Amino acid sequence: MDPRVHLITLVVADLERARRFYVQGLGWPPAFEVSGDVTMIFVGEKLVLSLWAESAARAEIGEVTRGGTLPFTLAHNVASPQEVDAVLDAARAAGATVHPAEQRAWGGYSGYFTDPDGFRWEIAYNPHPIGGIRLP
Repeated sequence: MDPRVHLITLVVADLERARRFYVQGLGWPPAFEVSGDVTMIFVGEKLVLSLWAESAARAEIGEVTRGGTLPFTLAHNVASPQEVDAVLDAARAAGATVHPAEQRAWGGYSGYFTDPDGFRWEIAYNPHPIGGIRLP
């Protein structure tokens, strides 16, 4: 099996709220939608972020639990420390809780925002070669 991911699904408590945050607040255009069920957004050439209504998810995957800090983060790499701050500002304006960026021991600059459903995103400038994994 080749190591790759094609779809990241976030099970959200309120699909319309999540859609407002990502589509209207962050400006990410939807690629496919089923009203009240799912909104899908291209976040890479071959990568989709799916916002899935909790009620629809439960019918397919079973019970969904919430609470506490989720044990993973998503990351969005940008080309400069200034872009890190700009993305965090945009997320704050869209309703996210923001944890300010700072210089990191690994040589980069990053901060975090938490979306309305508690999913935490790292916004990072990474000066190392792996930091080049980003979209224009």
